[in-house]
Order: sequence, then C-alpha cells, then structure tokens
Amino acid sequence: MSDVLISARTDSSAISGTSLRTLRFAFDPCLGTTQSWRGENRAQTRTDKLNRSFSSSILCFTLGRLNPQIQQMIGQLRSGDARALARAISTVENRSAGWPELLKALFPHTGRARVLGLTGPPGAGKSTLVDHLARYYRKHDQTVGIIAVDPTSPYTGGAILGDRIRMQEHFSDPGIYIRSMATRGSLGGLARTTADVTAVLDASGRDLILIETVGVGQDEVDIVRLADITVVILVPGMGDDVQTIKAGIMEIADIFVINKSDRDGAENVEREIRAMQSLATRKDGWTPPIVKTVATDGKGVSELAGAIAEYENYLKKENLVLARNIQNWRERLVEMLRDAMLERARAQLGDGQAEQYAAEVAQHKRDPYTLVEEIVRKAGQ
Repeated sequence: MSDVLISARTDSSAISGTSLRTLRFAFDPCLGTTQSWRGENRAQTRTDKLNRSFSSSILCFTLGRLNPQIQQMIGQLRSGDARALARAISTVENRSAGWPELLKALFPHTGRARVLGLTGPPGAGKSTLVDHLARYYRKHDQTVGIIAVDPTSPYTGGAILGDRIRMQEHFSDPGIYIRSMATRGSLGGLARTTADVTAVLDASGRDLILIETVGVGQDEVDIVRLADITVVILVPGMGDDVQTIKAGIMEIADIFVINKSDRDGAENVEREIRAMQSLATRKDGWTPPIVKTVATDGKGVSELAGAIAEYENYLKKENLVLARNIQNWRERLVEMLRDAMLERARAQLGDGQAEQYAAEVAQHKRDPYTLVEEIVRKAGQ
C-alpha cells in the first residue's frame, strides 16, 4: 500500500479561506480502495465530511488505476525527471497508447503555472524575445517551460528547429525545458496538441510556460484561447501600417511589444496602435500597454516583465481570472468535442468507404448534406 498525493480544486464556498485542497490517501492499487486518509487543511473538522464524499470522485485520477508504465512516468515527471517529461509530451503529441489516461491523471495537477503566449508576424523576433524573457525569469528563481511552434518540414513532417537553435544556451539549465512542435498542417498559429502539451508542462511543476506561435498573419489567433496573457510582437518596416492595424492579431493583445525599436518607423507603429486603441475599449477595461524592446540586446525585457506582472495584478484585482478561464475553457471544450466527434465519424468510414462516398457525390448520385447527416447520426449512436 502506498501514499498517493492528489491535488484538486473544490468549491471555495465549501471551504473557508481556500479554493485548493490537498488530500493524501493511503491507496491499495490491487484492491482499488482507500484504506485510510488524512487531509491537510486547517479547517479539518469542518471539511471531514466533504473529504470523504469527495474522495470517491478523485480516485479515478489515482495512479493505482493506470497502466504501470504510465504510472511510473507520472511519478518520475512529478519528481522533476526531464526524460520522463519528454516521454510524456511525446506520448501526448503523437497520440500514443495511453495518452487519454495520462492527461486525465495529470489534470488535477494543472492550473498552477502562468501561461504566456507570444505571437506576431514572421521575423518579429519572437524567439529572441522568448530567450531573453526566460533568462529574466530564471534570474528570479522561476522554472520555465518553453513551447516553440515551428513550421512543418515539407520533407519529414517534423518541426524546422529554427526557434530551438536560437535558445541553445539554455540546454544545460535544468530549470528550463524547451519543446519544439510542428504545426503539422494545423492553422491558427499553434499545433493541434499544443494545449495538451501545455497541460503536461504545467503538471510537471513549471512556474511559467512561454508559448511562441509560428509566424502569423491576420487571423491566426488560437493562442488567445490557451494563454493567460497574450503578447503581440510587432516590428517597424513591415509594410502598410494601416493594413497591419487591421490584422486580427491586433485585437487579442493584452500587451503590445514593438521589437527592433531602434529602427526607423517605431514611432509610427506606436502611433497607429494608440490610434486603434482610441477607437474602441476592451470589455475588461484594460488598455494594453506598449513596450519597446531591442531583443538582440536584451533592452526592454525587464519592462516587458513588469507589464506582464501589472496585467496579472489587474486581473486579480478585478476578479477576472476565473471569468477568463471559463471563457477559454468554453471554447476549448467545443474544440475537444469537435475533434472527438470527427474521430468517431472517421471510425465509421471503413477502408475505401470515403472514396466511395466521394465518387457518389461527384457523380451526383447522392447529395453531400444528407450523407453527412447519416454519418453524424451513426457516429452519435
């Protein structure tokens, strides 16, 4: 019999003074039952009854019910083993055997890391800025996870590791973990599994997760549904200022960064941003600050970190953290349902059946709308 440490969020109205509970169970993996338990909370007597009823629902996440290999991987990952972390991320990213169980078991340990998204057009200096931000946070004794989303190689299907090459100075630092991901045809600036990889890094105990999107254009804005704070990086001299301001990524910024601000035209970019901000106000009342940086020299990085901290404090002061998380999860749940239903629908199509359906529609033997309704109906059964 072994102790299994499980963290889970409970209703803050039920427990005075805290919204995070840490419960410790003496769990028998063979029997699948709880032999004894002890709670770690000052309000012990008030929450005894809640803990006993809550324990049965938590136990579905316990290590004792997992594949032994995944169980071992989680234990090593939680203890800080970088190799176990790499294996867990590969399992999730490649959708290898056991990936759903792995994510289910890790989910109670998520929600502690701050997730920063950095996005912008190609050539804006995102990788260099992420590199210097990681250095800044490491100097302040914070562990960092970096997810660098790269374009997909047309030959191998893997990531073109341009971002990782720029960050190679961090490879010897155990406090920084860098993972490159290929978009694999996914639009929106992120890979399909970026959110799940972020969850694995979060569960590993990282204090901060930096997500660098692939170079984006006008409407690749998926990062806003994943990051707690979104930083949009712009540079002077990228063409028509008015067209740049029209870009969809301008609307998702919590903080604007004008990188390479030592170039001519930086003032014009700042002026255009302020003009855009004067036309409309955000629902949360926040006016995104504009930070000027020269990432190659490390200039402005501390100011950017200060702006990030300021926005975090604003969210807490205005009680917007939960509301923002709910909004993000509402959109992510729709995406997860869409992916799950698509996989079920594909499973309904046997070998060659999709080709047959396509031929029937092309020859006008069937209409595609009725066909799709039939496939969806079968998938839902």
